[in-house]
Amino acid sequence: MSTTTEKKLSKGQLAYEQERARKAGKSLDEWMKHKAKLAADEAQKAAPKPEKKKGFFARLLDKAHKPI
Repeated sequence: MSTTTEKKLSKGQLAYEQERARKAGKSLDEWMKHKAKLAADEAQKAAPKPEKKKGFFARLLDKAHKPI
């Protein structure tokens, strides 16, 4: 049962994941792939978004307040 998506699991962890896969109606390999995909989606969602550029008037006011 060694696949590339599966980490080294103890007997207890493997039994737990097999039970969850059975309840989901999937094979263990499909379940582990699905679980990895969900984790990747969560990680992508949690990634910070780039800062938005200031608006036109905010930039204009910043330039107006700078010394000449």
